[in-house]
Amino acid sequence: MRTDPPETGDETTVLSAYLAYQRETLLLKTEGLTREQLATTLPPSSLTLAGLLYHLALVEESWAVQRFAGQPEPAPWNDVDWDATPDWEFETAVGLEPDELRERYREAARRTDAVVAAAGSLDALSVAPLRNGNRFSLRWVLLHLVEETARHNGHADLLREAVDGVVGE
Repeated sequence: MRTDPPETGDETTVLSAYLAYQRETLLLKTEGLTREQLATTLPPSSLTLAGLLYHLALVEESWAVQRFAGQPEPAPWNDVDWDATPDWEFETAVGLEPDELRERYREAARRTDAVVAAAGSLDALSVAPLRNGNRFSLRWVLLHLVEETARHNGHADLLREAVDGVVGE
C-alpha cells in the first residue's frame, strides 16, 4: 500500500518516505500482471515492466549496499559477466515469475533501508568512490534512488497502459 510522504520530519525520514512512495508506485504498476504481460514491450523500445523491476533492484543494491556500504555484491548480480551482457537484468527479468520479481525488488529495498538505518547520518560517506575518485554521501544515494525510481515510473506508466489500458496517477 502506498503512503504519501510526510509534510514534515527530519531529512532522512522524508527522503526515505519519498523513496518508499516511488517503490510502491512501481509495485502498483506491476500488480496483477502475468509474466507475459510484464514482458510486453512498446516498440521501438525493448523496455519491459519486468526489466524495470529487476533493474531497480540492481540499482538499489549496487548503489546502497555494495558501493555505499561496501558489502559484497549480492546474488544474482555477483555472478553476472557485465562486460559480456551489460543489459543482463533487463534480458533475464522477462523469464522470471511476477512474484519472484516483486519479491526480489522488495528484498533490495529492505537491504537499502537497512544500510540507511545503519549509516546514522546522511553525511556518511561511501566506501567505494565514484569514477572521479570522490566518495559520495548517503544523502546523494537516497536522492539518486528517488530520481531513478521516479524516472522509471514514468516508463512504467506507459508500459502498463500499453499492456491493459490501466493508467496511473
